[in-house]
Amino acid sequence: MHQESKPGFPRYTARMLELVDHLAELGALRERDALDLALVNAICDVLQPQSVSICRAIGDPDNERWRLGATAGAGQKPGTGDSAWAALESLPRLDQHPLRQQALRSGQIQSASGTPALTEFPLGCANGVLELHTEAPLSAENSRLVSGILRLYLNVGKLLDYGERDSLTDLLNRKTFDGAFLKATVEQRHSAAPAANQERRDTCNAGSYWLCMIDIDHFKRVNDNYGHLIGDEVLLLLARLMRSQFRFHDLLYRFGGEEFVVLMRCCGETEAGHVLERMRAATEAHLFPQVGQITVSIGFSEVRTGDSPSGAFERADKAVYYAKEHGRNQVCSYAALVARGELDNQASNVGDMELF
Repeated sequence: MHQESKPGFPRYTARMLELVDHLAELGALRERDALDLALVNAICDVLQPQSVSICRAIGDPDNERWRLGATAGAGQKPGTGDSAWAALESLPRLDQHPLRQQALRSGQIQSASGTPALTEFPLGCANGVLELHTEAPLSAENSRLVSGILRLYLNVGKLLDYGERDSLTDLLNRKTFDGAFLKATVEQRHSAAPAANQERRDTCNAGSYWLCMIDIDHFKRVNDNYGHLIGDEVLLLLARLMRSQFRFHDLLYRFGGEEFVVLMRCCGETEAGHVLERMRAATEAHLFPQVGQITVSIGFSEVRTGDSPSGAFERADKAVYYAKEHGRNQVCSYAALVARGELDNQASNVGDMELF
């Protein structure tokens, strides 16, 4: 490989070989955070910028903020930026970084000279930008190189979406839940630990994790009376309601049939209950075409230290089963039911509902 190349065969440089290795790694990944870290690692190794970061726009349209994702700098290993559960108000507004915002809105590469030079590459459907700080403005060749790497990154991201999303509602599917649950419990354990050199911790931002189960009441009647196409429309519209009622960092899942799951972070049982009651009320008030009104029963439980998905599910399942057996169209907390001694008579019936 180090010999003189024959006519028509290019000489492979160390940079090209390193790039090929990174592209192979990108194409093999099946987890989004790992994919983001691999992207910034590839850009860092190949171009050696002062820093490279993935920045995504999150929040409602009238209050969008920048969340810093994977990031790396010269001589530093790639790492993560803002927590996925960071308080929205603590993050910078979009207009605080106008060049980023311009790249995001226009879908075109934006650059600004200076020390260092700044280049913003839009991430298209990923709703963000790749931000590079370099000693000198990027050459046209390097700009094309980054654009090529991003095309592969975005293609792999689309494949991940295809595998991670429910085909009907576009919510997350069951396959992705265990990994997210593990990350949530690890992050909760870290946030609960005393912060070094910090006199006051933001306890609300730390919060705790809650597993919530949402089940459509009498959904079989919808399918029996109106057919499965209308039933599918109800599921799709409920998923849209969930997106509008829950927050940007809440993880929304469809586990199959009429059962939905939410993994969210709140500052206690009262706040979690308010969020879920808002969802219940919004569902009851919504008029579904042809069907009219539907209601949901919701059960929820706090995720405990060292919890397993099955343990958290069992508690939330008991709470939602209780809601269904006692009038439906209500939100029930597992802890509150236990405190009142309401669950003893239901223990033998738990498990009749199918989760998977």
